[in-house]
Amino acid sequence: MIPNLTANAVQILRERYFLRDSKGDVRENVHQLFRRVAEHVASSEKKDQAQWADTFHRVMSDLEFLPNSPTLMNAGLTNGQLSACFVLPVEDRLEAIFTTLKNAALIHQSGGGTGYNFSKLRPKDDLVSTTGGRSSGPIAFMKVYDAATEHVKQGGRRRGANMGILNVNHPDIEMFVTSKSEGENLQNFNISVGITDDFMEAVEKDKEWQLVNQRTKKVSKTIRARALFGLIAEQAQKTGDPGLIFLDTINKGNPLPKQGSMQSTNPCGEVPLFDFESCNLGSINLTKMIAQDTGKKEIDWEKLKETVTIAIRFLDNVITCNYYLLPEIKEKTLANRKIGLGLMGWAELLLMLDIPYASDEAILLGEKLMKFIQQRSYEASGNLAKERGSFPSWEKSRYAPNNPMRNATCNSIAPTGSISVIANTSYSIEPLYALSYNRVGILDGKTQTELNIVFMEKMKHMNLWTEEIKAEVIATGSIQQVKSIPINIKKLFETSLEIPWKYHLLHQRAFQKYTDNAVSKTVNLLKTATVKEVADCYLTAWHYGLKGITVYRNGSRQQQVLQHCSLNMVENC
Repeated sequence: MIPNLTANAVQILRERYFLRDSKGDVRENVHQLFRRVAEHVASSEKKDQAQWADTFHRVMSDLEFLPNSPTLMNAGLTNGQLSACFVLPVEDRLEAIFTTLKNAALIHQSGGGTGYNFSKLRPKDDLVSTTGGRSSGPIAFMKVYDAATEHVKQGGRRRGANMGILNVNHPDIEMFVTSKSEGENLQNFNISVGITDDFMEAVEKDKEWQLVNQRTKKVSKTIRARALFGLIAEQAQKTGDPGLIFLDTINKGNPLPKQGSMQSTNPCGEVPLFDFESCNLGSINLTKMIAQDTGKKEIDWEKLKETVTIAIRFLDNVITCNYYLLPEIKEKTLANRKIGLGLMGWAELLLMLDIPYASDEAILLGEKLMKFIQQRSYEASGNLAKERGSFPSWEKSRYAPNNPMRNATCNSIAPTGSISVIANTSYSIEPLYALSYNRVGILDGKTQTELNIVFMEKMKHMNLWTEEIKAEVIATGSIQQVKSIPINIKKLFETSLEIPWKYHLLHQRAFQKYTDNAVSKTVNLLKTATVKEVADCYLTAWHYGLKGITVYRNGSRQQQVLQHCSLNMVENC
């Protein structure tokens, strides 16, 4: 079956995913792409390979499940690297710093993204005993990594992505927090502060906070915790960076504590990983999990269970048939076999069920849905363990001795950027950014326009779709100012900037409760949002037990991917 793709989906597939010949001409279509991926992933099956290839092909062709981009790009190729997420160590030696840079370049070239914690690096101007000189500090080396990323495209298709973390007690933390202040530096990095519970408690109690030199283990400076927290909020309000990574919360949920603590995540924060670990992601399209023959629209739980089972097997197979760029990555990944099954289309599912995003009903359904997905994921991984054996480090995991598992983690809520466009659905668990908007600069400067199809169909069904309303939606991305539309309909179609930030966090908490990795979620704020609102948002995220938090004040960056038609340089749709 060949899926019915939108023009935007076809454009992305042609630009990034379809194989090309030596002349650069496209030499496959979407059916062939999904068949290439399905057959390669099924090649790790010991029996019934053709049957599993057909099953994997079906769920992708029906747009019910899609794996992360590197799998779609590279499956079936010689030395095809299929993983999206990596964490690499950054040790405090020049040779080690540049070895990691080389490894990161190889990962970026293959389509993966990298996360690093730079906190082991000695602070700027610290003594370098071997030369008698002074250290450049972590920000200087991050700029080197950033420059290299700029020139190494992922699979020849796009620039790489990085997560840079610096712990909140590092002497250079203030410099790190302001490192993207002018909007020019570190443009290939998301940056986050590695936050601890004792720091947040110090903020709440207005205590002093000590910055500690990692080399000497001595206190280099004492500051007010609230002052540093205020600086973080100020910069996040200004530029969207830094986010926060709650390290203690992450490690409380670590299924492999005997392997140490996790200090970094992948570029978007949804997968905390050990050094040299990788993870494979995929997402279920919730708009395809609706029962159509019951007289009313409701979730088809049996279909969802079946899709989860297939997707977990698919992702576990990817680990087996993957090509590993480094022996350290192969060893760590095969030992733990982490995967991250997530979802996309949550906002559109709510629209189909006539449930407003900013409602208690939506939050309760989110918890119920993710609990079901996690339980079915664990069940599927447990069955694979009986068939194939538990992951090699299982005996030293929290699952032992009573719960055989094929995978150390099963679930992760990723942003689903490109694959949501391919599946023609809303991003991850995000609300609709707008009812109509432009997607800018993702394909060599090309602009794509989106008009949400679920919204349009429902408006037509209610006899509310007129040329006047269409013009309003294209101009503003919203219906909130249209007087002729009933209040309950306006409530249903509230978009990201019309939804209070607390509901963004409530959704993230609902899904994080049953996600063993983490949830990537952006809290969209109005252009008028204050520093205090950002600070309140960050503090609430910690109280909610989230593993990370990112905010974005609309229009705070010149190069904004999702734009209302009137924003920045875009004059019209």
